[in-house]
Amino acid sequence: MQQWLFDHPWITYILIFVFLVYIYNKVFRMRKLPLLKDLVIYLTIAVGAFILLLFQLDLELPIVISLGVAVALMLTVRIRYWMIERENRKNGQGKPPGDQGQQPGATDHV
Repeated sequence: MQQWLFDHPWITYILIFVFLVYIYNKVFRMRKLPLLKDLVIYLTIAVGAFILLLFQLDLELPIVISLGVAVALMLTVRIRYWMIERENRKNGQGKPPGDQGQQPGATDHV
């Protein structure tokens, strides 16, 4: 796979850029930014993607594979939360995942 990525640098760059944009949007983006700030951020991501491309091609580091694993793990977590939410809606519970249904200050006494 490393050889194929080396033979197709544009596709490798696009993969790195898309993975970085997805990770930025799902992890670091808190709110909608003004257009100019968004442009600066995406240009910075583009420059960072180029630097990571150099690491991938020249130093033969597995950058694309590492970013792919990170995105796959993030998608796995999103699918898991979606399934939990769907199961809670089916059971008539409107509580978010992780909420045990106790009121604040309530304790379990037997």
